[in-house]
Amino acid sequence: MEGLRLTPFKEDWSEAKERFKAWWDGEVIDRPVIQAFAPIKGLISAGAWDGWSFMRYPEDLTIGIRGFERVCEETFYGGEAFPNLHINLGPGVMAAYVGAVPRFISETVWFETPKSWTELRSLEYDLDNRWWRLTQRVASMALKVSKGRFIVGTTDLGGILDVAASLRGSNNLIIDLFKHPGEVKDLCGQLVDLWHRYYEGLHSIIAARMEGSSAWMGLWSPKRWYPIQCDFSAMMSPKQFQEFALPYLREQCQRLDHTVYHWDGPGQIPHLNHLLSIPELNGIQWTPGAGQPGVDSLAWFPLYRKIQEKGKLLVLLGADRRSVRFLLKELPHKGLLIRTSCITEEEARSILEDAEKI
Repeated sequence: MEGLRLTPFKEDWSEAKERFKAWWDGEVIDRPVIQAFAPIKGLISAGAWDGWSFMRYPEDLTIGIRGFERVCEETFYGGEAFPNLHINLGPGVMAAYVGAVPRFISETVWFETPKSWTELRSLEYDLDNRWWRLTQRVASMALKVSKGRFIVGTTDLGGILDVAASLRGSNNLIIDLFKHPGEVKDLCGQLVDLWHRYYEGLHSIIAARMEGSSAWMGLWSPKRWYPIQCDFSAMMSPKQFQEFALPYLREQCQRLDHTVYHWDGPGQIPHLNHLLSIPELNGIQWTPGAGQPGVDSLAWFPLYRKIQEKGKLLVLLGADRRSVRFLLKELPHKGLLIRTSCITEEEARSILEDAEKI
């Protein structure tokens, strides 16, 4: 196993690692977990700091990995920010592993040709699937190139119902909840088992060469962790969420060591009580969605308080750099994680110094 030094990109990794460990345990060492990214030379854009898309160059992996290294060289990783190469082959790529046909457009992927229930009753773990083999190849190559200088994170497998929607088609799946509830549950049962086979298969490759685990959300854990989700639930009632989503989310929480739910948009707000009812769920990451106030808005504070009062970790990604001090003063520090992008390295360091004082 490669030692995780992260040098020369992040000299204070050992300190950041201890804060992450304490954070997962619900403890605070001296301040909340803060990830402050900034350009060293002012040459990169904010969107480049979270990884590198292999959708651009699926047949030439070297271009993607070398491109990510250039990003690392130009980035200041302040606090608990770290160079995280998550294997980005598109959101919910597990659908491609089990037979969905992916169509890559710009920085996302669409799945075509909805499958019939007859086809979906015989899903298998296909070792020879083109996209699964590509994912493993990217992971192995990235780990070899990394040599402990950056972290390689698990690919975006997707949520269980989200993968089901890719296989059936979202509109079809909405109708299926009413007309074919048994088939939906059987499909989700198959998918959750396959999901964990793919997760463990990829994790075993990464764990053999790297300490701990990461994923697209850009958090590190010393154990097996993953951001679980159900974006499809924005179209579901709380009763449907309880019936069709909650059992599989809880199973994922039970089968992984650490989990954070990717809570995406106002359409998912009605499901908060059900999410908080999962004892094994460690935390929730709130994404307000397009056209909504940012994560630092007072509009969301009642939700934050409810999450923290239940003892769950609260993950706020994309906070405005000018609002970090406000968030630190207004929110309990226990279990809090804030990510922000700064204009300069000096500004990022100033935010971290203020956090320790507050």
